[in-house]
Amino acid sequence: MEEFRYIDGVATLELNEDLCVGCGICETVCPHNVFAMGRSKVRIVDQDGCMECGACANNCPVSAIGVTPGVGCATYVIKKWWMDLLGKEGPITCC
Repeated sequence: MEEFRYIDGVATLELNEDLCVGCGICETVCPHNVFAMGRSKVRIVDQDGCMECGACANNCPVSAIGVTPGVGCATYVIKKWWMDLLGKEGPITCC
């Protein structure tokens, strides 16, 4: 989701592929399609699309995903999306 960006290269999202069991829950709960299922395991396909909400890590049954919620400023991303949706312009404050 290229329109949902804050600052590229800052997301704290990590995936331990050795622990992944390929259940696909992270792909289901991620609001920005950051994950995609491979043959038997998930992979990160859009690291910079991560808004660090923590849904993937909180739902992973084997703790294969790590993320520090809030570091990438989900508040900024959501406010920007909302202003774009409403056709408004102006400064966006964070947190």
